Amino acid sequence: MATFEIVMPKMGESIIEATITKWLKNEGDKIVLDEPIVEIATDKVDSEIPSPVEGTLIKTKYKAGDVVAVGEIIAVIDLDEDSSVKSVPVLPEFKTKETISESHTPSRFYSPLVKNIAKQENLSLADLDKIKGTAKDERVTKQDVLDYISNRKSHGKSPVASDPVVSFSGGDQILEMDRIRQLISAHMVKSVQTSPHVTSFMEADITKAVVWRDKNKDSFQKRENEKLTFTPILIDAIAKAVRDFPLINVSVDSTWITVHKNINIGMAVALPNYNLIVPVVKNADQKSLLGIVRNVNDLANRARINKLVPDEISGGTISLTNLGSFGTLMGTPIINQPQAAIVAAGAIKKRPVVIESPEGDSIAIRHMMYISVTYDHRVIDGALGGQFLTRLVYYIENFDVNQTI
Repeated sequence: MATFEIVMPKMGESIIEATITKWLKNEGDKIVLDEPIVEIATDKVDSEIPSPVEGTLIKTKYKAGDVVAVGEIIAVIDLDEDSSVKSVPVLPEFKTKETISESHTPSRFYSPLVKNIAKQENLSLADLDKIKGTAKDERVTKQDVLDYISNRKSHGKSPVASDPVVSFSGGDQILEMDRIRQLISAHMVKSVQTSPHVTSFMEADITKAVVWRDKNKDSFQKRENEKLTFTPILIDAIAKAVRDFPLINVSVDSTWITVHKNINIGMAVALPNYNLIVPVVKNADQKSLLGIVRNVNDLANRARINKLVPDEISGGTISLTNLGSFGTLMGTPIINQPQAAIVAAGAIKKRPVVIESPEGDSIAIRHMMYISVTYDHRVIDGALGGQFLTRLVYYIENFDVNQTI
């Protein structure tokens, strides 16, 4: 009997393990070429492992929830007689979240999730070495760390303030955060603790873009089988404004400021399960509007069906959240660390506004939108934030209605 071993794929040099979240096939199931077998997750993104062969799944070596090192065998497939092996591409490399910065060398391996929890709770690697691991080879699990933290708190030794007491009534429903929501929660708390947030607002007359889109959206849908939304228009304007004010396009590391050469704009995408993911439009300033539209639609569509690869949600230098798609007029979003700024676009509403001209003022009905930029006040002051926002509004209001797509 010829068999083929499925291994945990290498997802970049910085990724050494992944968690099996769900088996999509059971032992005894028939497998066709490129059919997803199992869902895996790192601390950054969820992925699926497709089968490079056809056959029958005869063995799964790990269960859901197990953390598996890259290169380990996770399943065995009994090959069909005419089955050929297809090479499995290596997923692009991405950086894991920042781990504990400490000179101490751990005496055993700790997963990125365990290190992230330890960092949030001010645990040193020396503290982790004291924890008795309950997993295979005495590896420390997430629950082991949480139990250790709970014991510290109960003995009054925790350096972290205890959580407020939550009261319950008979009709309350208690839900456990899924893995992605836990990561979002930790990421948001860390951002607020890291950066002093300041938000500046302006109102933009987006009438020209609205009229242009109304004129082109049906023909574009028919030709490309894709929607023409306002998100690519906003990303195009942000890219132009960032090019004019490059000190918005920065990251901070202690007392060092990195001014990024590439303009990589993250766009917040709401998922069907109410979680959030931020795929990145790379080198947005080098793309035509049509290129941005196609890039945005592709990333958004694949984000909603969990088909993004790690490289597509990393490397962002500034972000956009389109609050208006849900009817929200304005907002003060949280910065997506390690970036230093995020733009929020509100709902587009018709309003009477004063139009100034050499012949005098008049009142007209225009399509108006509140737009804001939230920035890291450690490195971006109100003057720069205001200048960037003013330039962004300029590009929105002076949209080229004669361009074709």
